Amino acid sequence: MNLAALRREPRTTRALESRRRAEASALLSSVAARAAIAVHGTPLLLLDPERVRRQYRHLRTALPFVGLHYAVKALAHDAVLDMLDDAGCGFDVATGEELAMLTRRGVAASRIIHTHPIKKPAEIAEALAAGVRTFVVDNDVEIEKFRGAPSDTRLLVRLAYRSPHAKSDLSSKFGVGPFEAARLVESAHAAGIAVAGFSYHVGSQLDDPTRFATAAADTLELMGILERRLNVQFDTLDIGGGFPASYDSESAAIEDVAAALRPVLEPHARRLDIIAEPGRVMVADAMTLVTSVVGIAERGDGRWYYLDDGLYGSYSNVLTEDVHPLVFAERDLTATPADAANHRWATLGGPTCDSSDVIAREVLLPELEVGDLLVSPTMGAYTTVTATRFNGRPFTPVAVVGRGATTAEVAVASDVRRVPIV
Repeated sequence: MNLAALRREPRTTRALESRRRAEASALLSSVAARAAIAVHGTPLLLLDPERVRRQYRHLRTALPFVGLHYAVKALAHDAVLDMLDDAGCGFDVATGEELAMLTRRGVAASRIIHTHPIKKPAEIAEALAAGVRTFVVDNDVEIEKFRGAPSDTRLLVRLAYRSPHAKSDLSSKFGVGPFEAARLVESAHAAGIAVAGFSYHVGSQLDDPTRFATAAADTLELMGILERRLNVQFDTLDIGGGFPASYDSESAAIEDVAAALRPVLEPHARRLDIIAEPGRVMVADAMTLVTSVVGIAERGDGRWYYLDDGLYGSYSNVLTEDVHPLVFAERDLTATPADAANHRWATLGGPTCDSSDVIAREVLLPELEVGDLLVSPTMGAYTTVTATRFNGRPFTPVAVVGRGATTAEVAVASDVRRVPIV
């Protein structure tokens, strides 16, 4: 087995680990991946945009009545944006910089929503000038910023649904309850600003399909009450993101979340424009990290391997979100069960001088030497975008490879290109 989490987390399954191992093995055995590693060395992120396209289609099939707007903040990479643009996906932005990435490539403003509840007036003006018309607010000050906006500007009031089991409970910072939401709708209408409906976010990496359904049902009920009380008509419901990815344990599948949402939302699909902001679930599986051992030490708590990427780099998801990607030694990708006999538990440290830069503890690994490669799948979401240059270390480069890392086909080396991290 691979991680000590198998002792601590009963939901971690051998099937998940076997699947991830097979995916990593197929990727690293491809000509494109080997060429990329030879050219760039390590650390290196291997990105397969075709997996993003497949996941987008997967979501469209599961929730065909929901308009999808990819949350650019999850992985703001040109190859990902190009792929989703070509597939016809919408986009969700939170800053002027993210908006500029889309407008530069000619994405129509009608496919872009701006969902950050707090914005500088200059950011609003910039987005309006670009043609964006759908924005999220959650307080009076934000509503006032839209006085004088074009008449077709549409506001969505952000609701708060606490989800303590989510890895990131986004309602702890943004959103309002039903009474305050009603007051904001009245305030906006009094100011001559249209409120098209409501948005919410159940929390990032939420492994609870029923919570998605409950939040949707509660919001729809509130919309109905306010339509009758205030004599208004809403036309938009934004169900946010939060769809989980499987890291070191199996999470709810897209089909599980869709099965919970479908009976709640589908009856309203003709009357309402139902939209969502998936980020992590679209890109998490599309990128794999390759690192190498740069140091080895025996300490009081056992063997330590020091890698050339860590919590201040691509493994920032461990630090900021408490998710734990699997880590495989390259030599284990094709190993037989008998080979595990000479494995030992080890700690993986990052490359910086900060003692908190520890990627994982009690990882079951073979005897490694300096220069040996390790591989972490499920590294597409909230990795490059939250990495830093602490200690002056450069950002981990991204190589775009192949057209499907889970397939047995081998990509040609000419498909390898280094695309700068945006």
